[in-house]
Amino acid sequence: MRPIDIALELARREKGWNQTQFATEIGASSADISNWKKRGMPPEWHKSAAVAIGVTVDRLLSGNIETGPVIQGRVPLISWIQAGSWGEAVDAFEPGDAEDWIPCIRKHSSSSYALRVKGDSMTAPHGNTRSYPAGSIIFVDPEKRSPVNGDRIVAKLEGSAEVTFKVYKEEDGRRWLMPLNPAHEPIRDPFKVLGTVIGKWEDE
Repeated sequence: MRPIDIALELARREKGWNQTQFATEIGASSADISNWKKRGMPPEWHKSAAVAIGVTVDRLLSGNIETGPVIQGRVPLISWIQAGSWGEAVDAFEPGDAEDWIPCIRKHSSSSYALRVKGDSMTAPHGNTRSYPAGSIIFVDPEKRSPVNGDRIVAKLEGSAEVTFKVYKEEDGRRWLMPLNPAHEPIRDPFKVLGTVIGKWEDE
């Protein structure tokens, strides 16, 4: 048997699924499962199987499903423009409206989304804190709109369409947005919190 076949069988047993339940979890039929036991699972089903058992496709293919983060679901990767009006648009959001759907290992609300970081304002220069370079992906939960000092948040500047990702700072009743990169100035203009960053995409 291939590593993936062994991994799938172990995962099914660990979760207590019979063949029919396993098929339901990945959106297949019992007949499909029976055929795959003889011929192997086709590549187009690897992603669904990996999501169902809570691992990455690479981990599933390697047969290594013993350790690693559990995928809590997938969130849409959207544009910064969409993020600015997400609260109003989320109910009408369709899968095709997203650039991609990203697996998230953090527990999150059903309205959570992902953004691709732009610019270098959240790139930490000395490696003494988590850095968010341009191109990395952050997960945002819009139901978490009461950040505490030091939280990473996505905010919209009042009177503007600009949406930004910064560190939330608060002291003596004053609020401002702080970049991690000291080459950028803090933002002290009024802003609306759109959501708190709950994680960052990490490629294996």
